[in-house]
Amino acid sequence: MNALAHGIDRTIVERALEAQGFAKLPRLLSAGQCESLAAMYGDDGRFRARIDMDRFRFGSGEYKYFANPLPELIDDLRHDLYEQLAPIANAWAARLRSSRPRLPATLDGFLKVCHAAGQRRPTPLLLSYTTGGYNCLHQDIYGDVAFPLQVVFGLSRPGHDYEGGESLFVEQRPRAQSRGFAVRVEQGDGLVFATRERPVAGSRGDYRVALRHGVSTITSGSRMALGIIFHDAK
Repeated sequence: MNALAHGIDRTIVERALEAQGFAKLPRLLSAGQCESLAAMYGDDGRFRARIDMDRFRFGSGEYKYFANPLPELIDDLRHDLYEQLAPIANAWAARLRSSRPRLPATLDGFLKVCHAAGQRRPTPLLLSYTTGGYNCLHQDIYGDVAFPLQVVFGLSRPGHDYEGGESLFVEQRPRAQSRGFAVRVEQGDGLVFATRERPVAGSRGDYRVALRHGVSTITSGSRMALGIIFHDAK
């Protein structure tokens, strides 16, 4: 099974990332796939860790990191999306004049780099919020090796299963006020966004812009999401 059988338009994704640091990936998952993924949350045997956001002051809600082996659909998504996004990631590195080696073309090659650096724990996760839940603005960096893009999928139906709960993005440009976005993620849709920073074209060449992400308060109902992070954790 290939959840990306119809592919994504890389040109459109690159333009959106250039303009705002995130891009929509419409309807990559069916309603049935979303329901199947959300149902996994109750099976603790699939996960390596559970995080209570309140305990660590990350927000209000919880999330669970999948253990290896990853469910087939998630593994397929992670591999397929990596191959689509790696060219963008390498282009960003060139624009930012990074001294790091060029990223491998495949996820398996990239994970070898992670493992060599001691980052061996899988990072795909399910995030669960109920009324009053939220996620503070943050960045998902788990070690020295990090892929500059990540993806989140909506598994619940906004306006039906929950209200509120928009994906939040705040970017900080040098010597400027912060700029924020609130994005509603429909069931089955994805959002790809910068993990930590991205290049922005300026009058004197490219410069770095930092991006943080989070989730606004759930005003009613329950919201479930799938996060695909490409680098493994220490």
